[in-house]
Amino acid sequence: YGRVRRPIPVSKALDDVILAYEMNGVPLPPDSGYPVRVIVPYWAGIASIKWVGQIEVSATPLASYWNTQAYRLFGPAYPLQGTPITTQVTRSAFELAPNARLPAHRDYLLTGRSWSGNGPIIRTEISTDGGRRWHEAIRRDRGAPAAWQRWKFAWRTPGPGSRTLRARATD
Repeated sequence: YGRVRRPIPVSKALDDVILAYEMNGVPLPPDSGYPVRVIVPYWAGIASIKWVGQIEVSATPLASYWNTQAYRLFGPAYPLQGTPITTQVTRSAFELAPNARLPAHRDYLLTGRSWSGNGPIIRTEISTDGGRRWHEAIRRDRGAPAAWQRWKFAWRTPGPGSRTLRARATD
């Protein structure tokens, strides 16, 4: 599909978008976008382009595969041509391998991260029984705007068998 071209409204670009050439005081590593990448806080990752080639400012809308075919919402709830995906939805993720196996009758400190494209995370809740009951996780740090909120949750695994762990966040 060629180079990734992702339009960002000028109002967003002038609000909080940055061009990053360093990370923690050293040049960006190649896998993070060396020599420069765009960081678009709160938006889906596709907007934070790595390996920037050029920046174009236009008075007319940009049409590329990346905003006309991919990264769009289609269906009855959206306009006929679809709606571009911009901000991230609120999400939570465990820091566990998929299909992790945890021995029964042991104490674990489950950890994870929650994030939102709409503002700071206020609360993360964990369910260890597939969503029947929910318990509030403990924040591991204050977090920063537009960044992941780290959390932890102490859990003692019950007897043998499969369990479905779930996490949800409120922004």
